[in-house]
Amino acid sequence: MRHQLLRSGWSLAHLSGPSETPQEVTGRTVDATVPGCVHTDLMAAGLLADPHLDANETGTRWIGWSDWRYATAFDAAAPADGEQVDLVCRGLDTVARVELNGTELGRTENQHRSYRFPVGHLLGTGRGELAVEFTAPERLAADRVEAAGGQWPNPYGRPYAALRKMACNFGWDWGPDLPTAGIWQDIGLHYWRTARLDTVRPLVRRAGDRRWTVTVHVELARAGGAVPVEVTAEVAGVRAAVTTGGTSATVEVAVDDPAVWWPRGYGDQPLHELTVTVAHDGAELDGWRRRIGFREIGLDTGADEAGSKFVIRVNGRDVFARGVNWIPDDTFVTRLDRDRLRASLTGATGANANLVRVWGGGLYESQDFYDLCDELGLLVWQDFLFACSAYPEEEFLAAEFEAEARENIVRLMPHPSLVLWNGNNENIWGWFDWGWQQELDGRGWGLTYYLDLLPRLLAELDPTRPYWDASPWSGGMDRHPNDDRYGVSHVWDVWNQRDYLDYREHTPRFAAEFGYQGPPAWSTVRRSVSDRELTVESAAFQHHQKAADGHAKLQRGLAAHFGVPADFDDWHFLTQVNQARAVRTGVEHFRSLQPHCMGTIWWQLNDCWPGASWAVIDGDGHRKPAWYALRAAYRPRLATFQPVDGGLELVVVNDTDEPWRGRIELARHAFDGERLAGSSTGFDCPARGTVRIAVDAEVGTARHPSCELVRARGAADAEWYFCTDRELAYPRAEFTATAERLGDGWRVEVVAGTLLRDLWLFPDRLHASAAAEGTVSTLLPGERAAFTVTADAGADLDPAALTARPVLRCVNDIALGELDPGTAFLDADAPQPS
Repeated sequence: MRHQLLRSGWSLAHLSGPSETPQEVTGRTVDATVPGCVHTDLMAAGLLADPHLDANETGTRWIGWSDWRYATAFDAAAPADGEQVDLVCRGLDTVARVELNGTELGRTENQHRSYRFPVGHLLGTGRGELAVEFTAPERLAADRVEAAGGQWPNPYGRPYAALRKMACNFGWDWGPDLPTAGIWQDIGLHYWRTARLDTVRPLVRRAGDRRWTVTVHVELARAGGAVPVEVTAEVAGVRAAVTTGGTSATVEVAVDDPAVWWPRGYGDQPLHELTVTVAHDGAELDGWRRRIGFREIGLDTGADEAGSKFVIRVNGRDVFARGVNWIPDDTFVTRLDRDRLRASLTGATGANANLVRVWGGGLYESQDFYDLCDELGLLVWQDFLFACSAYPEEEFLAAEFEAEARENIVRLMPHPSLVLWNGNNENIWGWFDWGWQQELDGRGWGLTYYLDLLPRLLAELDPTRPYWDASPWSGGMDRHPNDDRYGVSHVWDVWNQRDYLDYREHTPRFAAEFGYQGPPAWSTVRRSVSDRELTVESAAFQHHQKAADGHAKLQRGLAAHFGVPADFDDWHFLTQVNQARAVRTGVEHFRSLQPHCMGTIWWQLNDCWPGASWAVIDGDGHRKPAWYALRAAYRPRLATFQPVDGGLELVVVNDTDEPWRGRIELARHAFDGERLAGSSTGFDCPARGTVRIAVDAEVGTARHPSCELVRARGAADAEWYFCTDRELAYPRAEFTATAERLGDGWRVEVVAGTLLRDLWLFPDRLHASAAAEGTVSTLLPGERAAFTVTADAGADLDPAALTARPVLRCVNDIALGELDPGTAFLDADAPQPS
């Protein structure tokens, strides 16, 4: 057995396209990279401006309406007697015709699966000329929509439901509309004889207190008859084998007392290599290797007095999911590698997350992605690839989806991090609430996939993991799918219509999506937008806002808390602050409801391009203030003030395996630092538990709400303001700040002369590589804070600039007049701003 990858000598030719195709591209042939795609090849050839910059995206629509040809020539050994040779295409995007030495091998129309074609009979000379022609995905999708008598309804009016292609390729409310084409995963020759491993399905189960079994189901492909072969499985030093003359075999390995895999925060993540081989007469014919983990998964959806639960259970223990939603990490996914994925996923773990949800409008991610999740202890919630749309149930899609689902269930199931299969994203919700029923007029819309096909496939192929039909989903068609009392909820009324403080009006059992937008980092904006005068209304900056009325919703949020900023610098800073506060408000409230609520998945972790979005890490990899807010809100041990019955509670949340005992000092302060009232309380919070502490009225009730706050200090820190910023009598910010060089970085120290709220440092305004560690919510007069700044070698940051606006910011460094204080209320006898 041997493999020959075909990665060199590729060319890309434009075959045909619409009238707006640039003249310099028509009929042109350029060098190509495989794996790759048309857009990146055209950029490399200097024929396409980067679609992520300015409004360049709008000049690329012709690409999705064009036909393309990838071609290469290669030398290959002719097959020996009895040897089979297959061309293996790991990923073709999407509508393709494959030809070798002038003979058509087959046609494909699914980005999410692989294809294998026998080619030994075409390689007699040892020379191969391979071509893959891609039909315009826009044209096929449009033809299917026309044949169906209308669009399958979705929020974007794009035909992504008509073919099995990454849905967000056609644009989303956070990403560009750039339908790609190309050989997006490896392609090559596979030489084999007698038998090969077609599929390997290891089912890991606990068989007793310390004994586990790994039942390995193998499907074999045969060449040359039913010769007896030996199938062997070995893991954790234990080996078992069977002999078969057929096309399937089952090998069971029993392992005593292996090290058990846990999600991060619950234990270690030991991984064990499972090796499966097929051999004949002692000679190995084929082999398969994966790292697996010994663990068992459950999902508790039992009814209770409040509705029904949704609790992920690992090794018999309930897990509070501190999660993030994941989208493809680049519009052009072939630019992603293991290092880039590691950086993004460690962004999740660095924010104290223990779960990542792979959202249904993107991809089944790469082997590297799931390997990293296994290593990092990140639980994976995996959507099947249906999102925000009705989907046809006709054979052209149903057959492709079943093949895709079978392949990816088998591909992903060895990973211990994978704990939940989910049928779709928001499609059942759409059928209930988005006007689809009338528009569909009786056409199928995908329900049979979610309620019938997928449960059957998983029962057959992966019975060791739970399945949930949709997100959101209340467990049955007899209930509204997005009912907070049942199952899984999406909380989007806050972003779309309400203030982020209204997260506190929701009591979900599990919040699988909720989010609030913010712009990317300043350096990301400046790299991607060349508007000479940068404003919210400038054309290129507006182009990077894909959400419907996105900037208007950001402005609405600013108006509620700050009024109208004076300039773009303040707008950018305050919208980032609002996003950070929304993170903490929502996450801390939902965590305070534990165990009624047993999971939160923030929308979203990452970005695919440099646009405004709900991400906490922007498209250039910069961590927004919202990332630091998420890290604070996801601390394993958290204290948070929550309003209740006209007063305040301090809720202590202990998401660790050890009891948490300590004392907390509670104090109400005037903005000048004076301690107006205080109390001290001890607490004893059990492992994985919560404690609610009533705040004394003397501490929790303000005499002058516009210029007082409550703080908790000691075993845990928290703070509470009685009013929104517009209503607060902030003093003008006064402080001293110093910056000194320390080795390869800088240390910035701030000493407050007045109250400083939401103190942030943005060194990327001086150099794109510069980042600051250390964030502060509030400093009272005389208190100090320090930031550590790192940057690439050669980045010479000005110390004076590090200690002044617009790099060093706090909310009350904005002139009060710019905050439109006419709406503020100030108590007559309260201290007035200077």
